[in-house]
Amino acid sequence: MKKGKNILVDRYGRRLTYLRLSVTDRCNLRCQYCMPQINFSWLPHDSILTYEEILKICRTLTAIGVTKVRLTGGEPLVRRDLISLAEKLTEIDGLEEICITTNGVLLEEYADGLFKAGIRHINISLDSMNPERFAYITGFDLFEQVWRGIEKALEKGFSPIKINSVIMKGINDNEITALAGLSLKYPVQVRFIEFMPVGHDIFWNPARFVSCDKIRNQVEDAFGKLRPLPKSQSAGPASEYVMDNALGSVGFIGALSHRFCESCNRLRLTAEGRLRLCLFSDKEVDVKKALRQGLDTEELALFFRQAVLKKPKGLEFLDKEKLSCTRSMSSIGG
Repeated sequence: MKKGKNILVDRYGRRLTYLRLSVTDRCNLRCQYCMPQINFSWLPHDSILTYEEILKICRTLTAIGVTKVRLTGGEPLVRRDLISLAEKLTEIDGLEEICITTNGVLLEEYADGLFKAGIRHINISLDSMNPERFAYITGFDLFEQVWRGIEKALEKGFSPIKINSVIMKGINDNEITALAGLSLKYPVQVRFIEFMPVGHDIFWNPARFVSCDKIRNQVEDAFGKLRPLPKSQSAGPASEYVMDNALGSVGFIGALSHRFCESCNRLRLTAEGRLRLCLFSDKEVDVKKALRQGLDTEELALFFRQAVLKKPKGLEFLDKEKLSCTRSMSSIGG
């Protein structure tokens, strides 16, 4: 590929450097805000991207400007031989960071392999410290198993470790201080994420929405004034803060209350190979179809350059058409 062409940019001048890559829609939990609770079926195996196709996509995107890939799902660790994919991703020249987002159920088992493969940045979903409430939210009584996975990640030395917590009024909003308190005891960043209207069969209800401003106020009421941290390269959309004498930090992702579309640098690729240019827009581009038509690397690069020109300006634009996200979070990849 020709030099000087290693910038992937949309029509609004935003450089796209971050790919969220779903390797499977399957999951070993059934979180209420993430997966349909009825009338759903897994994708057939032959409809999802092969590892060879994933690697070709990642090599191509890295050559034109992507520097960070996050493996997501579903639950990525349920896909067979994921460690081997991670190892091959770390060998791609120019790919600076390979991360993973997991629910933690299989983390204790796979932490050694992930670390050996070169993964260091790990996000773990944890919406409750109460085992009974954890089971209510996720559908399974596996809190202790997830907690052992978090302890294993700390023991191995993964860094940064981020704990993702979706806060829902009347469900787990009374645990905000307990979750934030993890950053006092452990070198983790607890990231509070606003509940979002994603999926047509998810139990979204605006009455359950809690803004990041209210979450932050509750944290400060319990622990005192938070000190803002300089914006780090790995922070993404999170606003990061630290408490006095804390080993870790807290972050707030206000996708609805504090829109950050103007600085969006991400692309999403679903497990069946559809490029999603905005979380809240159902307009997608079929990468798998193009790939299986036999495009070479140069042609695939041009395909991506043209595809990203369809990325919408932001939620302000989408508001005119009404937000449209009928896919569940589990099938998008978060």
